[in-house]
Amino acid sequence: MFILRSVQPKDLKDLFKLSTIMVFINLPADEDMISAKIKSSMKSFHNPSPDFFRNYYIFVLEDKSTNEILGVSMIHAQHGTEDEPHFYLSVGQESKFSQTINTGFVHGTLKLGLDTNGPTEIGGLILNPEFRGHKEKLGKQLSFVRFLYMARNPERFKPMVHSELMPPLDKHGNSPLWEAIGRKFLNMNYVEADILSRSNKEFILSLFPSENIYQTLLPLEAREAIGKVGKETEPVKKMLEGIGFKYTFEVDPFDGGPHFRCPLKEIKPIKEKITGVLITNKSYDAKEARDVMISLEHPEYDFFALRTSLQVHGDGQVSMDPMVVKELGIKMPQKITAIPFA
Repeated sequence: MFILRSVQPKDLKDLFKLSTIMVFINLPADEDMISAKIKSSMKSFHNPSPDFFRNYYIFVLEDKSTNEILGVSMIHAQHGTEDEPHFYLSVGQESKFSQTINTGFVHGTLKLGLDTNGPTEIGGLILNPEFRGHKEKLGKQLSFVRFLYMARNPERFKPMVHSELMPPLDKHGNSPLWEAIGRKFLNMNYVEADILSRSNKEFILSLFPSENIYQTLLPLEAREAIGKVGKETEPVKKMLEGIGFKYTFEVDPFDGGPHFRCPLKEIKPIKEKITGVLITNKSYDAKEARDVMISLEHPEYDFFALRTSLQVHGDGQVSMDPMVVKELGIKMPQKITAIPFA
């Protein structure tokens, strides 16, 4: 059985192990930094700040058979403030025409923009590569648990939800767009700039070109990366589009990865959320049950969830597979929130 829950101090070693598998900006291979992220997340779950930008929520996927953490995903309640703006490149067009020679061109453009009152951001999804393609769709569970939490606590988040997707990178992990633009103005490599931008964004506004950048002046490899996603990110893009997210025609200023957004209330699993009282006095019929992610009360965690089958009785009451109820020791009756998973 796999469960999803709010991160705890006991997860430090497993998260550090996960961070060493490959380079993750949101999960640095540094125990002190991971520990600080855990403490911040626990505070957000238990007593969130009225200043949304301070609230980071970290969810972990645990294999109950081994008690090992296999993955993680995150929500930042507000990405973009006066002190740390959300930067992006607007993807547009500019028409040029000469009557003298009766010739015109339409040029693709990029222009730096910023947002100081930004949206909620979902990100930081990491799954142990050994468990990719698992029959239980563990990557999708890590993604959807964030929508379940937002469905349960919409008041903790901004009206708009934002996601930044990874673009195609070369065999060395470098960004073609960064090599074409960023390196020429900031004099550092892609990873260095991305890490620095997590704690200090002043250098972006000070050094990055502020006027239109004409895509025709960029190498073909860089132009083709703008707004595109890497092969491994294609399923994420497809999933987001399937639940209501749309490309904003804005991209990451460093790597050209596309930005997707959807109003929180319009995200499909949130729109279709299920609420009710979990009870035992009605028989559970597996043939009538739905595939869902459900959040339940837990004595140890501020947030606890799992993928399971749920029967909705239509009178404000729901029931679960008795075997799952017994295995987890779920107390009933209790109020639940669930979202469709299929």
